[in-house]
Amino acid sequence: MSTFRNPVGPQSSRVYWRRRLVVGLGLLAVVLIVILIIVKPGSGAPAPTPTPTSSASGAPDPTSTNAAGDVVCDPAKVSVEAGTDSTNYDAGENPILTFTLKSLMTVPCTLAVGTDSQEFKVTSGDELIWTSKDCQTDSVAATTVLMPGVPKAGPQLTWDRTRSSTDTCNSTRDPVIAGGASYHLTVIVGTLMSANDRQFLLY
Repeated sequence: MSTFRNPVGPQSSRVYWRRRLVVGLGLLAVVLIVILIIVKPGSGAPAPTPTPTSSASGAPDPTSTNAAGDVVCDPAKVSVEAGTDSTNYDAGENPILTFTLKSLMTVPCTLAVGTDSQEFKVTSGDELIWTSKDCQTDSVAATTVLMPGVPKAGPQLTWDRTRSSTDTCNSTRDPVIAGGASYHLTVIVGTLMSANDRQFLLY
């Protein structure tokens, strides 16, 4: 007769069956633990690592370069301010016209600022009185380097207080109205126009 079904010993068969049940449950628990360690329930594919993104404040400007390898200024990030050496001019005193450039880029950049790309315009009301392009000769191409956030003054030009036209380049021009008359200066550099129009008075 099988001793497995009918345990032999000094104890009752009920005691031996209880012992076998405890041992069997222990072995089953060990097997389950090993399976859980190998399978790791709940673990799926590893979560993708998020791609780091640059913050808006720390991101560098997108740049382009010229043939010499210099960074070209982004026109959208360069400002032009028209200026004069005074706001009031006595009789016989000619206004000196100028402009200031300022780059908002984060790196030094190069901008074309030669006389071939400059234009000074003097207006009164809606009327164009004088422009530097009317009788300009020997225009020169030139560039300048703008440092981030640092204003840079352009060249100066003296206005002789006369009305210009292409027909009067080689003749004497009559002076414009003075006596406290108001005039405005606008400056164009390439595709950029001064955000302001500088007002001044002629006496």
